[in-house]
Parts: sequence; structure tokens; C-alpha cells
Amino acid sequence: MSQDGAHGRYAGQALAGGRYQLRDLLGEGGMASVHLAYDAVLDRQVAIKTLHTELGREQAFRERFRREAQAVAKLTHTNIVSVFDTGEDELNGMATPYIVMEYVEGRPLGSVLEEDIRQYGAMPADKALKVTADVLAALEISHEKGLVHRDIKPGNVMVTRRGVVKVMDFGIARAMQSGVTSMTQTGMVVGTPQYLSPEQALGRGVDARSDLYSVGIMLFQLVTGRLPFDADSPLAIAYAHVQEEPVAPSSVNRALPPAVDALVARALRKNPNERFPTAESMRDECLRIAASLQAAPPSIVPGAGPAQSGSGVGSAVFPPVDRTAPAAPHGQVQTPYPPAPAPVPNPYGHPTPAPGYGYPQQGGYQTTPVGYGPQGGAPTPPPYTMAPQQTGRSGGGRNRRPVVVGSVAVAAVVAVGLIVAITLRNTGEGTRGGSGGSSASASASHQAGYRGPDTTRRIDKTKCTDPQESYNDPDKIQLPDFRYKDIGSVKECLQAAGWKWDIKDEDDNTWGDGTVLNQFPEQGTDVDQDDVGTIELRVSTGNPPQ
Repeated sequence: MSQDGAHGRYAGQALAGGRYQLRDLLGEGGMASVHLAYDAVLDRQVAIKTLHTELGREQAFRERFRREAQAVAKLTHTNIVSVFDTGEDELNGMATPYIVMEYVEGRPLGSVLEEDIRQYGAMPADKALKVTADVLAALEISHEKGLVHRDIKPGNVMVTRRGVVKVMDFGIARAMQSGVTSMTQTGMVVGTPQYLSPEQALGRGVDARSDLYSVGIMLFQLVTGRLPFDADSPLAIAYAHVQEEPVAPSSVNRALPPAVDALVARALRKNPNERFPTAESMRDECLRIAASLQAAPPSIVPGAGPAQSGSGVGSAVFPPVDRTAPAAPHGQVQTPYPPAPAPVPNPYGHPTPAPGYGYPQQGGYQTTPVGYGPQGGAPTPPPYTMAPQQTGRSGGGRNRRPVVVGSVAVAAVVAVGLIVAITLRNTGEGTRGGSGGSSASASASHQAGYRGPDTTRRIDKTKCTDPQESYNDPDKIQLPDFRYKDIGSVKECLQAAGWKWDIKDEDDNTWGDGTVLNQFPEQGTDVDQDDVGTIELRVSTGNPPQ
């Protein structure tokens, strides 16, 4: 059979001295193929992933791929697709690394979600929380072994015919970070931006909490049938992850209780320190909320959903050529979180599946092949480069088509990082200065260019009553982030904790009247919960700077 025959790239061939006989193609992409195979030694069906590009020519990559596969093979859990074996063999005259995995008869989580959307409008909340809890159970095991998945999304989660949730492709993204010279020189990276954490988008180091952010994106999608951030270009999506706040899931699905909103909001915090500290803690919260829910079908608000993401990316990354135009007001770009120590590129992702990519009619294992990208410790390059590509509007359960991007757009993403870095530096200055009254909106009149209040940006009271514990001192807490929130909700939060505050007005129409622009002490500062002192808040009047 030819290499590109109807049954797959290597169908009809064998690996490991004839032990594994490749059969039907289950999935194929630009970097790898997955075949249903027969294990002649143990008399069972397995799924085999084979790398089929010039990756196989790189000795350094093959060795890294082997080590990562061996590490993943040590993960044994009900909610993890098992890895049985790994090796390399010659296929079509090329050294080809392969992984032998458990064959899962079932369908991807995205397919399950699509069915629920057709029936209910979204996945019922109790079902979504239990699925999410099972994914987190798998992550808990991998994180204990020091393995960060880096690519959690519905396409990498299977649901068996008996309803068992299984996470796949552990360690594959990390293996793709080896020093593969032939491809890294081109600057081409593959990635799926819809589920990336802000630190991944900025090229910073990742840890277990990056996976939890991706889980939060997935949970939002399950309970609303929509993605919190989506746009027509991967650059705009990445910008949104770094700069924009997601809407509350209950604004889309009215059947959701506040507890689900709070859970998703915490998982999607820009600062990793403000998310759940472990997969176990997030899983416990999912199960707690699921147990307290009363069974109710989703109630989707017609026409509701997140606005088109990344609307400010054009002016932020590509400033107008007209040098005479007035500069944008200071503070236009929202600060995501304090700088990380040493940026570590984490390129990874999934290439675009070939036409017809999917599951056989009888059900079976599907996986999306993973790409790779440059390696190195230089702080300038981001983890991936992005160029505009149609990815479709956010929609329930549709497979998100990954993007393959060239180095042409590197400067654009670097510009985002630079803008963020400048903002981070500037927000640390002048937090105590300025004059103003004791309350927001003290000015008697609204001037030309006045921007009214935006009361949708609220902070939950639990941020003050149950704040994040300090990672440096167990007897202290981290001061919540009040910036860019409505002052009314901030006051309620402070009152609930019994904390004192002082308000300074600032003329700034970048944000609406009554929006907190800055705070002192700064967000994330370690403080004694019972002796916080007076928190100074700089609040916008909605008027342009004088």
C-alpha cells in the first residue's frame, strides 16, 4: 500500500520486528499519525503514534522523545491514557520514533459537548464539573511526577463508551522542545492559542498552574458552549489571554450558580499565584460545587456570549504611522501579573489535521499530533509566533483548528510583551501620589470625553474574606488585585474583610468612572490579614487627563 493510501501513511507495515502490525488510520496531522494496531505478543489492539517528518532524522530529538515517553509510561491512573511501549523503527526508509498507547473505544470530549449543545445548549453543569474533576485527577498524578501537560483541551480528552474520562498526550509537548535544528531554523511553530495560559502566551516558564488555566478555559466552554476568548487571528486570541477579563459564565448560561462563576474566575486569573495552587484543590472545589447543585438544564441567554476578543490588538501592537497623532493615554494596557524571573520558551501545539481526520464509525482512539518549536533561554522570543488565520467564531464543542505560523509575526508578539513589560514597570510608580477627594467621581461635572462607569468589572468578596495564602510566609496572605474593578464592588470586598481604605481621584478616561486604576500596597503583596493597614486606591473620574 502506498504511503498516502486510504488506510493511512504506514498502514499494512509492522514495527518492533513484526510485533505491532499497523492497521486503520485513526488520525493524522503534519507531525504524526495514529494508527490502530495489533500487538501480536499480547494479542490485543493498541494505538500507535508515529512521527513522520524530518523530526525522525534528529538524534537529539529521538533521544528526548524516548525519555519523555518513558516518563509518561510511569503514569498509571484510570483517567490517563496508558503508554505501553516506545521505540523507533525504520518506516519508508526513515528512522521513525513511535509510542504504543492504550486503544480507547469512545469519542473525544468535544464530540460529547457538541451533542449536549444540540440537546441543551451547553453541557449540564453537574456533568461538566464531574468531567473537569476527572481531568484534574489525571493532572494531579502527572504534576506529582513533575509532568506539566501544556495542552489541555477537549481534543486531548477522551470519553469511553462507559463514560470514563481519559486524558492523553502527556509529555508530548515537552518532548517537542528538544533541540531540533532543521525546523527551529525556519522559525515555524505550531500551536492552538484558544487554551494557552497568559504566561505561555508571553513566553514565560510554565508550571502546574498553567494546566489549571487551560482547565478553566475548558470548563467555561463546557458550561456555556462558547470559548471565553476567540477571534479571527491567533495574535488577537493571545492578546486577549494576557489583557482581557473573561465574562462570567452565568451571563451566558443563567442556570449556573455564583459558585461556578467564582470557580472559573479563579482558574482564569492572569497571575498564576492567584489561581488554585494544585489540581487537587481545584478538583475538590469542582466536586463540592457539583454535590451542591440541583439538577437543572442549561438556560442559554439568546445572543449572549463573550465579545470578539483582541479588539485592541491592532492599535496596541501596530501603532498608527501618523507621528502627529496624539499618544494613547498612559495606562491603556492592563497589567497581567508581575514579571517572572527567567523567561523559558515553551513552544508546542497541534498541527492542522488532514481532511477526514476523525474517528472511525465504530468508535476508537483519536489523538492530535503535536508540533514543536525553537529552544533556548533568550528572553526576547515568545513561545510561538502568530500570523492572522481564520479560526472561526467561538462555538460549542467545535474542534479548534490549530495554526501553523511563521516567523514573520515574531515582532508583533514581541511588541505585546514589550508593551506589557512597560506597563508593568510604570504601574509600580506613583501609587501614592496625586490629589483628589475621598470618594470616586468627586468632580461636579463631566467634561468632554467623559467615560461613564463600567459596573460589570466586579471583584468577588471572597477575594478579601478568603484571600490567597502567601507562598513565602504561611502566616500571611497576598493582597488581592483591585485594579480595573468597579470601586463599588471593591468597597464591598474591603468592608467584608474589615479592611480600611483611602480613595484618590485621578482624571483618566481610559477606564470608566469609578474604576480602580492602581493600589498601594500593590497586588500580591504579603500582608497580615488582621493588620493590613490602610489600602490606598487610585480611582478614575472618567474625565480625560487635565
